Order: sequence, then C-alpha cells, then structure tokens
Amino acid sequence: MREAATASTIWYKRNRAAAIRFKRLSANNLFLIAAAAVILFIAACAVVPSFIAPYSPTEMLTDSIMQPPSAAHVFGTDYFGRDIFSVVVYGSRDSLFIGFASVLVGGLAGGAIGALSGYAGGWIDAVLMRFNDILMTIPGILLALAIAGALGKSLFNIVLAVAVASIPGYARIMRSQIMSIKGRTFILASQAAGASPLHIFWKHVLPNSLSPLLVMATIGIGTSILTGSGLSFLGLGVLKEVPDWGTLLSQGRGYLTVAWWICTFPGLAITMFVLAVNMIGDRLRDRLDPKRSAR
Repeated sequence: MREAATASTIWYKRNRAAAIRFKRLSANNLFLIAAAAVILFIAACAVVPSFIAPYSPTEMLTDSIMQPPSAAHVFGTDYFGRDIFSVVVYGSRDSLFIGFASVLVGGLAGGAIGALSGYAGGWIDAVLMRFNDILMTIPGILLALAIAGALGKSLFNIVLAVAVASIPGYARIMRSQIMSIKGRTFILASQAAGASPLHIFWKHVLPNSLSPLLVMATIGIGTSILTGSGLSFLGLGVLKEVPDWGTLLSQGRGYLTVAWWICTFPGLAITMFVLAVNMIGDRLRDRLDPKRSAR
C-alpha cells in the first residue's frame, strides 16, 4: 500500500509539473501568435493601405470634424475631418520604413565595425573601439536629434540619424561575439591546417557570430521606430500630406483635452508594434541561445 501511494504521489507530481509547463507554453504561444498577427497587420497596412483604410488619408469630411470614435469612424476624425484610422494606416508606411531601413543600415555598419575590430585586434581594435566609446557616451536619442537637426528635414536624414545612433550597440555586440568565437578550438584547428585568415573569417567566424546581431536587429526595429517617431514628434519629421505616426502625435497633442483620440490611436499603434516586435525578438533570442533553450 505504501509503495502504491508513493508511486501515485510521484505520478501526480510529474503530471502536475507537465501540466504547468503546458499552460506556460500555451500562454507563450498565444502571445506569440497575437504578436505575429499585429506585425503582419501593420505590415499589410504599409504595403497595401488602400485595401485596409476605409477613406482616403487626405479626404477632409467637413461635416465630421473632430468626431469621436464611432461606427463610421472607428478612430474618430481630426481637426480637418480626416478619418484617423485611414491616416494611421497610411502613416505606417513611413514609420516602418524608418524602423527597417535604419536597422539595416545601422546593423550592417555596426556589424562591420565590430567584426573588423574584434578579428583584426591590435591598433585597429583600439582606434575603432575608442571612437565607438565616444559615440556610446552620447544618449542615442540626443545623437539622432543632433544629426537630424544638422542634416535637415527629410525621410533619408531621419533614417541616417537613427542608424548612426544605433551603430555603437551593434559594433559592441559583434566585437564581443567575434572575440569569443575566434579563440575556440575549431578556429585554432583551421589555423593549424593552414587556412588563410580571410577564409577562416568568412567560413567559420562570421557565420557563428551572427545570431546575437540578428536578435538585436529584430528588437532594434521597435527601438528605431520609437526614435524616429520621437524625432518627428519634436518637429524634425517630413511634412507630408500623409504624416507618419510621430508627426500625428505631434499634431494631435494640442487637442488632447478636447479630442483625445487624435493622438491616442497613433500612440497605441506605436506601442502595439514595438511590443509585438520585442516579443518576437525575445523568442528568437531564446531559440538562438543554446544556454536558454537548454533550460
């Protein structure tokens, strides 16, 4: 009887632990599905806005100025009578372009600097990292603000400003990964076999160093959109008929007490997209990090 009770206790504990893990896994999967759905929807808004937006973003409905959210206008209308949902849908194009383009430029530039610094070492490493340290002493938003203010108002200048501000982080993480990889046994074996440094770098060091950079770039998309929106909010965005999300926030802040929906829904669009990208980036980090996946 005692052995049967012990066996049933062990079975209960094992199944209870499995049930808890299943619940956690199911909850995580639901959040990931929701995050992927948000990203896909906003990406569709940027690619085919005319199929999603019910109105033209430049159409001014003079009989519906500053109307609260309703069945006809789910996000309400602004001070020109424009449907805010339609403006947010069309404005996603510039916001997402800033996020993805700046990550691409900043990731490539920072990754190249970090790879060269970590693999070459010596005075090249010292010079590049001291310059990188100088950039890291300046907060990213202030550096982007200074660059965008100096270059002037244009979409390209905002992308360049956000990209330059993100370079130090990418360079640091790439350098540390390169230095960790190049001291491993299989690299030393390739050197002993007579492989050239360039061959070792392209075939062994670089492919094994890209995972952290990929994770950081994924999460960096949200950060870049936040930074770009901040620059637009401060008045450095491009003045267009269809503004991006940051410019929408800036234009609606003066009406917050009388028409809260004008700047609330663009802010929610930024929040939802950044949160979704961060969740995908966290899961990607868990999958690519063998220490985390082993837990």
